Amino acid sequence: MSEYYHPRYSGRKPRNRRPGRGLVITLLVLAILLFSAVYVVYTSAWKTNVYTGENNTAYITIPTGSNFDTVKKHLYTHGLVINRKSFELVARLKKYEKSIKPGRYKLSNSMNNLELVGMLRSGRQEPVKVIFNNIRTSDQLAGRISKQIEADSLSIINLLNDSVYLDSLGVSKHSLFTIIIPNTYEFYWNTTAKAFINRMKSESDKFWNSERLKKLGLINLNRLEAITLASIVEKETNKNDEKPRVAGVYLNRLTKGWLLEADPTLVFAHGDFEMRRVLNIHKQIESPYNTYKFRGLPPGPICLPSVSSIDAVLNHEQHDYMFFCAREDFSGYHNFARSLEQHNLNAWKYQQALNRKNIYK
Repeated sequence: MSEYYHPRYSGRKPRNRRPGRGLVITLLVLAILLFSAVYVVYTSAWKTNVYTGENNTAYITIPTGSNFDTVKKHLYTHGLVINRKSFELVARLKKYEKSIKPGRYKLSNSMNNLELVGMLRSGRQEPVKVIFNNIRTSDQLAGRISKQIEADSLSIINLLNDSVYLDSLGVSKHSLFTIIIPNTYEFYWNTTAKAFINRMKSESDKFWNSERLKKLGLINLNRLEAITLASIVEKETNKNDEKPRVAGVYLNRLTKGWLLEADPTLVFAHGDFEMRRVLNIHKQIESPYNTYKFRGLPPGPICLPSVSSIDAVLNHEQHDYMFFCAREDFSGYHNFARSLEQHNLNAWKYQQALNRKNIYK
């Protein structure tokens, strides 16, 4: 009779299995994966990921209407992001793609992705300092401003030529410069053309405070006339300490009903801003800006006068000078005269100095 074998009765004890071992291994693997994921997220979020070079700061501009691809192009083209994948991961987690805000943003070497995305997503942009001076025409103003903010020159020019819009501001094309005071202003880069001009109107209203308005009344000029006279003073001399005296000469002429005979108005009338010498032939031009033919002030400013020129008119020097002429030493200052005879002598000296330098036009 063959012997029947059954493991239960083999005489060997069965191996004692640990019932939780597989679960422990699974949990351990999951923990490792979770740790790895957390580490990836942590390093993606908090590790420095912006490089701006030796300057430690850099700026990017995000135009209005940009999408995430545009933003990435700006960052990547200039090498501002070290790890692109980590930046894009944080951007997706923060849903930045749905919250692109235009503007000019300041980046620094110490920034991580959370800081970078947080700044861009919130629209926390860095303002720009808008500076403009030595402006002759509205077209020139538009070109200068468009290089400093997002608004293009065409959109600015169109508004500056929009009579309905200008009328809402209380000005015309001739008096436009009465609401624009040259200075340094802070703007956000994505400022529109209308926002810029509206801000200028607001700044102009602040400039014409009660003290300046009182002085304006004392010289018996309105705001347009004062700005127009200041624009002539601006182009007569760049010496701030001399401007009140020059303004005094023109106010004396206005008071006595004389022709202003201001050479800068002829330059404006001819539109030749490179003209260095005004000749008798230039005085024949038919233009309301020809102050050798028409009494009083021209229709509007011939440039955008500086604050120093405006205040020179309001605080003009009281004297009895009626003439002035550039000094023959080319110092930029002028010789002043009470009589025509003295003035003619001063003018002759200056003309001879021009001839010696071969300046004939």
